[in-house]
Amino acid sequence: MRIIFSRKGFDSAAGGGPSPIVDGRPVSLPIPSGGHSRMTYGDLGLGEHAEAASRGKLGAADACHHDPMFTGDGRCLFGQCGAAQTHLANQGVGVGDVFVFFGLFRAPDGDPHHRIFGYQRIGEIVDLTACEDVRKAELAALGHPHALGMHAKNDVIYIGEGRTATRASDALRLTVAEGPPSLWNRPSWLRRGGLSYHDRADRWLRGGRLRSVARGQEFVADIGRRHAPREWLDGVLAEIKA
Repeated sequence: MRIIFSRKGFDSAAGGGPSPIVDGRPVSLPIPSGGHSRMTYGDLGLGEHAEAASRGKLGAADACHHDPMFTGDGRCLFGQCGAAQTHLANQGVGVGDVFVFFGLFRAPDGDPHHRIFGYQRIGEIVDLTACEDVRKAELAALGHPHALGMHAKNDVIYIGEGRTATRASDALRLTVAEGPPSLWNRPSWLRRGGLSYHDRADRWLRGGRLRSVARGQEFVADIGRRHAPREWLDGVLAEIKA
């Protein structure tokens, strides 16, 4: 089994600033659309938040890349392509593995920090380059941007159980209390050699801390049959569903 720490939403490069925490709930702002979108920030009720986080560069009328897409009935659709999808495939990510979505957030009176805001347990992987037109049309009807138009030669959509957090609890915060955002409190089961893109020794610090890479989307931990990572994951999912 694999746990994938998947970075999503606004940050200083994509969007211009952290996603907000609104009334105690993390609200992940989709990145601006590069094309193939039917959704604007206004359609999602995020116009004011996008304008504030981007310092006026984006607003309700701007198209967004609505992905991952949480359908409201306990499902999540998440598209990936290019180098990030190649990495997931090379790491053997498949049905039964779990994406743990995290991003950069800030409360009105708080500091920018990384936190987990949602998850998806993979139930199906749709290869958009090879699936039937009927299947692609079904996904396009939902408005998923990767089904509306090919983003790369290896476009896929992961489908499965998924939800977003209802509260911004300390249990879902990755960043240490004093920051910076990239300095994490790592789970005790996560050690050097166990997370893709994080092989350098200087990233694994004393005191159970990890200096996460500045860029990149998908960080894969192959947990095999170990109990401790599963226990940690169960706790994270329970906190998201609370």
